[in-house]
Amino acid sequence: MTSRERVKLSLDHKTPDAVPLDLGSTAVTGIHVSCVAELRNHFGLEHRPVKVHEPYQMLGLVEEDLLDAMEVDFVGIPAHDTLFGFPNDHWKEFHLPWNQDVLVSTKFITSHDTNGDLLIYPKGDEHALPSGRMPVGGFFFDTIVRQEPIDEDRLDPADNLEEFSSISDADLTYFETQAHHYATGHRAVVATFGGTAFGDIALVPAPFLKHPKGIRDIAEWYMSTVTRREYIHEVFSRQTDIALENLRWISKVVRDAVDVVFVCGTDFGTQTSQFCSPSTFSELYAPYYRRVNDWIHRNTSWKTFKHSCGAVEPLIQRFIDAGFDILNPVQCSAVGMDPRRLKDRYGDRITFWGGVVDTQRTLPFGTPEEVRTEVLNRCSIFSQNGGYVANPVHNIQARTPVENIVALLDAIREFNGK
Repeated sequence: MTSRERVKLSLDHKTPDAVPLDLGSTAVTGIHVSCVAELRNHFGLEHRPVKVHEPYQMLGLVEEDLLDAMEVDFVGIPAHDTLFGFPNDHWKEFHLPWNQDVLVSTKFITSHDTNGDLLIYPKGDEHALPSGRMPVGGFFFDTIVRQEPIDEDRLDPADNLEEFSSISDADLTYFETQAHHYATGHRAVVATFGGTAFGDIALVPAPFLKHPKGIRDIAEWYMSTVTRREYIHEVFSRQTDIALENLRWISKVVRDAVDVVFVCGTDFGTQTSQFCSPSTFSELYAPYYRRVNDWIHRNTSWKTFKHSCGAVEPLIQRFIDAGFDILNPVQCSAVGMDPRRLKDRYGDRITFWGGVVDTQRTLPFGTPEEVRTEVLNRCSIFSQNGGYVANPVHNIQARTPVENIVALLDAIREFNGK
């Protein structure tokens, strides 16, 4: 059975020959660039600088030889531009603060603040204000909020739609080339087309824009979902119209070469609760998710992927009702996210993608045996009758011991009888 055949069975809630594994196909299922380098060394692969394909979180590109070594079943097609607004091309060497040499885009332009923090600029333009900050001792960037004072009389939903526009010919060519390159391989293809994330707080501050307008402060945005709800509806409605038109063009060029589309990374959960009530989700967010998911299901064979960290059990039925096929990252340590309860209650209607090991405690701070025990337990629960993809709870973070990542891989092989 090929990886793609295995994945399709599991996504259809049928039992495949093995639990599929994802490491690196999206910006929420990836590996920190430092850990990618350590994994390459562990497997004895060619020594070369790792490419930073997602600079916001400093995720490393998991290339074909490492995918093979780890027996990963997926390959990802990222959006054409990074979260800082530049494409990954024309690579250059860059020395990181933790003494690692990597490859980054020539538009990866940085400077240092007076206290030593590393600053990065939108679209690589040093004449704009920096939009990201890596603190001294940090391993990824935080967004710098650059919101102008809000004038209620001049507030215009169009200001929060600046980043949403008709897809360019260059982007279409990029997606077509990438999709059809991977379509000939054995792995399932996960694509991030962009434009379908509603109110994602990683995107609201617009680190990719030189001069963002509108509501761009995260706290202000959350308050606006209550105090300026009609404004948010107008943004979401017009964003959806643009997204559906873009998906129409994208679907024509990638066709069935893509298996899964990463629709949205908007987080709705904290460690203990939710950012909004179920009724608010149904009234403010669900209509737009439903339009996107319904269009995809009517016009393509793609499965739709929803990311949300945290304690989202009270929202899972609403995710299903909104048309999502997949939920990631399945944060089992959050309140109400017991694996057995989730599988029993929702496992026949939504695919759980993640949850195989805790990336806050077990993977970075546990022993290899503790990692093995947790992985085997989660696989035994989630894999019953398909509907499961093994992946840690979010990205593997810097300083995660390579022996624990290897223990994760070994445990999945053990569970799969390899």
